[in-house]
Amino acid sequence: MIRVLIADDQAMVREGFSVLLGAMPGIEVVGEAEDGVEAVAQVAALRPDVVLMDVRMPRMNGLDATREIVAADSGAKVLILTTYDLDEYVYRALRAGASGFLLKDASAERLADGVRVVAGGEALLAPTVTRRLLAEFSRLGPSRARTHERIKDLTERENEVLALVAQGLSNSEIAARLVVAESTVKTHVGRVLVKLGLRDRTQAVVFAYEEGLVTPGG
Repeated sequence: MIRVLIADDQAMVREGFSVLLGAMPGIEVVGEAEDGVEAVAQVAALRPDVVLMDVRMPRMNGLDATREIVAADSGAKVLILTTYDLDEYVYRALRAGASGFLLKDASAERLADGVRVVAGGEALLAPTVTRRLLAEFSRLGPSRARTHERIKDLTERENEVLALVAQGLSNSEIAARLVVAESTVKTHVGRVLVKLGLRDRTQAVVFAYEEGLVTPGG
């Protein structure tokens, strides 16, 4: 059973998501929060697996709440709720530790699938969100030189897999590109995360661009 906490300052949104998710098999809504401060407290008290987090909330916004939740190492994955897929906070949210993004007008099935994806340790990055991330890197200028010592521990294939992950490809898409089994790709991704000390695929995307392994448009 995947335990979910819903954080949004609009009661109707919280209630709507709660009803939708409550009807889905294998998912249980264990609590709600109306702002970032309450979200952080509820995560500590309820230990949910996934937090659906709005960005714009009073007292503490969703980005700061996400950063505190991730820093507390609670194990909860944060799925950012946005009104538009080109939200201006995409880059900042990924840096804060969010595991992905979901549109507020998502269908019940898409909502449930998104919760399951991030609960399973995957990143939920739609192509439009990935493009937004690339645009932000382009705006910030050239990536800095690769200076992370642990990147030297990656094999040639692991570097290749990391670059494809950074381009937003799923395990199945990477498997097709490299002509290997999907289970092999999953193993490579797992090793990359361990070697680089990264939490999930979302962190891997940010890391790859910041270290210059891949470049916007590259």
